[in-house]
Amino acid sequence: MRELWFETDRCFIGGVWQPPASRDFLAVENPSTGAPIGSIARGKVADIDAAVTAADEARQGPWGRMTATERGRVLTRIGQFVRGRAETLARIEATDVGKPLTQARSDAMTLARYLEFYGGAADKVTGETLPYMEGYTVYTLREPHGVTGHIVPWSHPMQIIGRSVGAALAMGNACVLKPAEEACLTALAFAKLAEEAGLPDGALNVVPGLGDEAGAALASHPGVDHISFTGSLSVGRKVQAEAARHVAPVTLELGGKSPQIVFADADLEAALPFLVNGGLQNAGQTCSASSRILVERRLYDELVERMAGAYRGLWVGPALEDLNLGPLISSRRKEIVLDYLKKGQDLETAAEGRIIGNAPAGGYYVAPRLLTRVPQTHRLAQEEIFGPVQVVIPFGDEEEAVAIANGTGYGLVAAVWTRDGARQMRMARSLRAGQVYLNNYGAGGGVELPFGGIGLSGHGREKGFQALYGFSVLKTVAARHG
Repeated sequence: MRELWFETDRCFIGGVWQPPASRDFLAVENPSTGAPIGSIARGKVADIDAAVTAADEARQGPWGRMTATERGRVLTRIGQFVRGRAETLARIEATDVGKPLTQARSDAMTLARYLEFYGGAADKVTGETLPYMEGYTVYTLREPHGVTGHIVPWSHPMQIIGRSVGAALAMGNACVLKPAEEACLTALAFAKLAEEAGLPDGALNVVPGLGDEAGAALASHPGVDHISFTGSLSVGRKVQAEAARHVAPVTLELGGKSPQIVFADADLEAALPFLVNGGLQNAGQTCSASSRILVERRLYDELVERMAGAYRGLWVGPALEDLNLGPLISSRRKEIVLDYLKKGQDLETAAEGRIIGNAPAGGYYVAPRLLTRVPQTHRLAQEEIFGPVQVVIPFGDEEEAVAIANGTGYGLVAAVWTRDGARQMRMARSLRAGQVYLNNYGAGGGVELPFGGIGLSGHGREKGFQALYGFSVLKTVAARHG
């Protein structure tokens, strides 16, 4: 790729770009074509060990001795470097992940915004003075965990690096980042920009590799004081189990089966773009995708027809052609989605999008599909598909809507469309989700808004100021006078 200004087949450890200890490498594919575009390091236990050691040295060295104000300035400068390379980063991400260029541009600018936000917030974290017995002064401090591990997915690498690594660095932690093997390039590009912006050696280390090799080594490493994982439920369980061996806290952001609930009094003109785009952004490969649309029965036929009309206008093609949808990330992901669609052959298809005629034969394309009158117990209404598939489920009243919305093990995001203010408040209270949107979906990305799930969607919060608490430890100091 001509956009690259760094070597992709290296680990970044202690400020040095070095080959993996094993000298093993992994091929990188362009999902738009299925063709190889380069290789990345296949990091393993030895590389993770070296990265954790480098991070610990940085924590005790120049990075650890920086004031919060100085750390904030470094992060802000990295954000400026990201902004300056935003178009290049977007093209790398589009090629590596398969998302349309417009979406990749948004991710690059969101990464810059995270760094601006956490750069500005670094010196705003305070403790408290607590009233206590006569003769004592008691106060609390917020201190870094130490070495934090970050395992980020292939779906939105730049955004999730920003919200997890950005917050961890702001609090003074030193980080070891393991990007998903399917999409490592912007993680490596971010490390290069951080180096260019003057981040001290060892404060950020990046080890690409397989999840069951480098990822497992990071999750189980006794030198890691906190783990942040975003990804699948099955892998999240393994990460938590491994971290438990040395009692390291874990932030888990896992899957979702997020509903948008549409009442008969909703503003359909305003809702329609959110209903469709909320489920199909990045070809539905988003943990917070609104894969379930719940519609009040008296509105059902009208809404389905409107959504079907929108679906018929959707085009799928190579990422750099910047259509509505790009390819799925891999041949394996395509197989999984097509298998789900086979399981849904008994359901009614209201509409499908279209793959452009000249799409490369080797690309991993699946046309988006809208399925209607889906029973809430059907597998396609219960399981995370992670592809361009939405199901539409009717409901009769508010109580039934809540029961259906809460009727999966997931609890990441939900949205409610209604003009009734009292209903908005009741629904927000009743829905089992980490974030609830009223008459919108996603709140424009919401860098400032704490994000995370409950139930099978995980625990802990990232994004916003709340993330700084998650990447720190509360210390209580009680001083007796005399």
